[in-house]
Amino acid sequence: MRKTTIQDTAAKARSGPAAEAQVRGTQDRGRGIRTIRSVVPYLWPKDEPWVKRRVVLALLALVVAKLISVSTPFLYKAAVDGLSGETRGDGWLLAYGAIGLTVAYGLARLGTVGFGELRDAVFVRVGQRALRKLALETFTHIHRLSMRYHITRKTGGLSRIIERGVKGVDFLLRFMLFSVGPLILELSMVTVIFAVMFDLWYAAIVVLTIWAYVTFTFKITEWRVQIRREMNQQDTDANQKAIDSLLNFETVKYFGAEAREAARYDVSMARYEGLAVKTGQSLAVLNFGQSLIITSGLISVMVMAAMGVQAGKLTVGDFVMVQAYMIQITMPLGFLGTVYREIRQALVDMGEMFDLLHQPAEIEDKPGADVLKVNGGQVVFDNVSFAYDAARPILKGISLTVAAGQTVALVGPSGSGKSTIGRMMFRFYDVTGGALKIDGQDIRDVTQDSLHNAIGVVPQDTVLFNDTIYYNIAYGRPDASRAEVEAAAKAAKIHDFVLALPEGYETTVGERGLKLSGGEKQRVGIARTLLKNPPILLLDEATSALDTQTERDIQDSLRAMGQGRTVITIAHRLSTIADADRIVVLEAGRIVEEGRHEDLLTRGGRYAAMWARQSAEEEEVAA
Repeated sequence: MRKTTIQDTAAKARSGPAAEAQVRGTQDRGRGIRTIRSVVPYLWPKDEPWVKRRVVLALLALVVAKLISVSTPFLYKAAVDGLSGETRGDGWLLAYGAIGLTVAYGLARLGTVGFGELRDAVFVRVGQRALRKLALETFTHIHRLSMRYHITRKTGGLSRIIERGVKGVDFLLRFMLFSVGPLILELSMVTVIFAVMFDLWYAAIVVLTIWAYVTFTFKITEWRVQIRREMNQQDTDANQKAIDSLLNFETVKYFGAEAREAARYDVSMARYEGLAVKTGQSLAVLNFGQSLIITSGLISVMVMAAMGVQAGKLTVGDFVMVQAYMIQITMPLGFLGTVYREIRQALVDMGEMFDLLHQPAEIEDKPGADVLKVNGGQVVFDNVSFAYDAARPILKGISLTVAAGQTVALVGPSGSGKSTIGRMMFRFYDVTGGALKIDGQDIRDVTQDSLHNAIGVVPQDTVLFNDTIYYNIAYGRPDASRAEVEAAAKAAKIHDFVLALPEGYETTVGERGLKLSGGEKQRVGIARTLLKNPPILLLDEATSALDTQTERDIQDSLRAMGQGRTVITIAHRLSTIADADRIVVLEAGRIVEEGRHEDLLTRGGRYAAMWARQSAEEEEVAA
């Protein structure tokens, strides 16, 4: 019994807050090392020698700046000895004179600043290149991630991670390379000078002061980093809520939820405020503790030097030099806490970004994948099965052939798998059973780029970029001429509407196209897809959100658009697909009926029942 109690107590101790903090600290260190390793290739790339040359030149300028900085107090000492009538500095004094040494001291200080600025000027291009490549790589990788990842991530939080990560890289490159490294070099040289020129006690006090300062700073900063991490979480949460609320501006207005949204946002900001107060208070503790340690070290060394002057062992210049060196090392030490905290925070922020970069893409091209060759555009679903979650299958053995140039409509209740089939075609997800083929080629064996180029999509809700109408139409084929863009707009029956606008094709559509009506957005989407000119067309409930008259107008555009193409249309309103070559009825992930409109009505099955129900609803609305 006693043995069990002891084990339980040990287990609780191991799983307590201290143990969790220790585990988290170990994980952070491992993550930090991995992050630094990930950054190094951007500073020392194999295929860009100019970057290496700039890094070497920057480091040389750094070393020269520190050598000059460390030698400066010698000139100051010699000048003071000369002016005070001391004779121990007569070597320097005879060579340059007190006035000359004073000028040399000023030039040395200028040289320190000059070589420091030269270092920054040489390195800035390396740093900015690294930022650009990292940002581009992250942006590109996000677009490679699967649909499953994007529907589970919060866009506001994602953008914040990238923003903080890029800023973290910038800080790490500038401060870790040009603050921590130079500080260590300078402290080492000053310690050696004290040990050689005076005695080991001076060096011992300097080392002890630095050790106490660094230990205190790191311990307090670790505590502050934990608070900062929680602040980051609240900042991300508040930002996500703000973006989500603004993107759903109309919904907020419809339900009079402005106060509710403000309250949700304020909850996160209140937590952020509390943590920010803790951060400010802990900073006061850090600053006072650092000042106490530095001042104690400075006074100790200065007292020893003053005693040496009184005993005749040191000159006034020596006393001044000791003071100059102590002040010289205390200034960069004063920034150590800030630099260390920011470096730790930068590593945390960069770690989140590199976690994102290391997030595997669910859908990837096979090694040596061929380009999809579309001869006619036949689409074959060969016993296709799919499940977002293994416990809940969506498609259950779908076998369907859409002949080249044929129009096939998919209908069925919500959750029957209609939209999932569209996502399968575009390979947002891979089938979990069977195969999906285009002109005999399994889409898993071809490149995603070639597959995407072969399929045009007009979705239920066309989302536009916050740019001009021209840009949004030309997005279908960026290299298209203006005449081709306008021809696509004419075919989509939107050209005349655009010309009637004050700014014509240069009219900005607003975020997600909110300045246009639903029908206008759909026509822009149709024009965009027409310009792409794909052999296979997927219409995913392209008119279900529109009024009856607008729907009829756009249906004419869609019919014209489908001429000579293989068309798969996912429909909610059955009246829009009555003239399809074949109608496929889905239910619970299976095909339950298929045939032409008239044949299916004659059978009196599921389709006929759906048709009767919708016809009755439309008659009721009309009445």
